[in-house]
Amino acid sequence: MNGPQDLGGQMGFGLVAPEVEEPVFHAAWEKRALGLTLCASALGKWTIDESRHARESLHPADYYASSYYEIWTKALEALLLRHGFITAADLAAQRAVDLVPGPSRILTADNVAAALARGGPCDRPMATSPRFAAGDRVRTRRTHPTGHTRLPRYARDCVGTIEAVHGGFVFPDTNAHGAGEAQEYVYTVVFTGEELWGEAANPGLTVSIDAWESYLVPA
Repeated sequence: MNGPQDLGGQMGFGLVAPEVEEPVFHAAWEKRALGLTLCASALGKWTIDESRHARESLHPADYYASSYYEIWTKALEALLLRHGFITAADLAAQRAVDLVPGPSRILTADNVAAALARGGPCDRPMATSPRFAAGDRVRTRRTHPTGHTRLPRYARDCVGTIEAVHGGFVFPDTNAHGAGEAQEYVYTVVFTGEELWGEAANPGLTVSIDAWESYLVPA
């Protein structure tokens, strides 16, 4: 889907102005938002791709008016509702009012360090050979899917060059919707600024993206 997070090349949003010496958290509640999100993901009911899609599915007006961790908490509410851990009545009352089944998996404090160290690797073995090799010219597909995708709008229907082949990885477009991992090769593709932005692009500018194989066709 073309979500509100996909701002590459969009005008009218002003300059990117990184905060000098930005703290990890601006308020104590942000720590709690991160902790709740990590603990909820350990329930094992959704994938990182589904959680990312939940954040990107917020209405643009809501998304742009929310801070980073506000987006996380709103997406977490949607995921907990979707998977039956809370109800709309719980949210309205801001407390548990309905009886719902308890989780089968709980991340306890003594297991947090090990769980974070283990992470969630998304690389997978491949039974086939990659379709493309370093140096190949490729074109990204012109597509506007209604579901999740990691191909940014600004890089669609553009010609670039394969710089690296990274092996097989879970395909987020299917994994976000419970349709299986459907692992594919991932490639680093390099585009010139002119290819992406036209003749007004800065001379010598290049942009690299990591693209799954089904995003690409031979140029």
